[in-house]
Amino acid sequence: MRFSALALTAISAFALTACETNDVWIDDGIAAIPVAASFETAPMTGIGDRADDPALWVNPDYVSKSLILGTNKEEGLHVYNLSGDEVQFLDVGRLNNVDVRGNIAAASNDEFNAISWFAMAPSSETVSHWFDSPTEKEEPYGICMGRIGDDYLAIPTYKDGSIQIWKRSGTYGAPSADLVRTVQVGQFGPKQLEGCVVDDRAGVLFIGEEEHGIWKLDLRDPDSTPEIVDTIAAANGLVADVEGMDIWEGENGEGYLVASAQAADRFVVYDLKAPHAPRGIFTVTESADGSVDAVSHTDGLDVNSAPLPGYPRGILIVQDDANPDPEVDQNFKVVDWAAIEAALGLDTN
Repeated sequence: MRFSALALTAISAFALTACETNDVWIDDGIAAIPVAASFETAPMTGIGDRADDPALWVNPDYVSKSLILGTNKEEGLHVYNLSGDEVQFLDVGRLNNVDVRGNIAAASNDEFNAISWFAMAPSSETVSHWFDSPTEKEEPYGICMGRIGDDYLAIPTYKDGSIQIWKRSGTYGAPSADLVRTVQVGQFGPKQLEGCVVDDRAGVLFIGEEEHGIWKLDLRDPDSTPEIVDTIAAANGLVADVEGMDIWEGENGEGYLVASAQAADRFVVYDLKAPHAPRGIFTVTESADGSVDAVSHTDGLDVNSAPLPGYPRGILIVQDDANPDPEVDQNFKVVDWAAIEAALGLDTN
């Protein structure tokens, strides 16, 4: 069921009225509802495309001491508190994407062609560089983590359309990672993959092919093949580049998949359960008080449904290309998920 054909018809009357008050932003025939940013992280001071991908670590002992991890494609990993202040920096090489499961994080390190693993300590509220595991393949690009049963997985994506599935192994004092499987996903155009996310409960991996759309792969079946979820051509809101994606996890397997449509400065929301129907499109605008600027050209993003202080429905974190000028002092903007639910009329289960 195409969002453009049915859902847009349903909101057409609203869109016509809202356009007069700038409540709905329309580009290439697609309506996107604005949602205001709540706060932002400190800038990655400097010129150039630096900030890329965020990930939220929820401190299991002190939720208010949770941390936002943010990759710097030129230097390493920045760490921020829930006020957006930088509290730590790890100079570990050029990191592109990062993801978190439990008290472990994994990042794609294209300087050393490796997965960089990190450990978070709830008691000290710090992040430490744990170890690096070589990918045996040049330039790991995107990455996501999954926890299937007792297995911690790290899944780097590549510009040739392939993914690798690695499983953490060894002991805490002598950690390592084993390659479980390599899969060719991208089938069209330049085949470049980056954003991905694992639905741990369903054992499903979602992958973004930048010039084509979104795929999924059953991680529980060693013989599974990629299936298409949505394409740019379907006109549901995706445009090239299809970039960051993550999952807002609800109850009983419900939830939402969120993907960045980078060139249009917008985000597309889908039902997490098959058939993954599109549920709406939004943009991130400046904060209500004007202290935080609007978001453009988002690369990586992170969604988390864990209740946080002031954000009982969780948050969305997105990379911002311009702060406020393109590729100057890039940072991450944070949005109250409850505001997205209200704007798109999403279920709150």
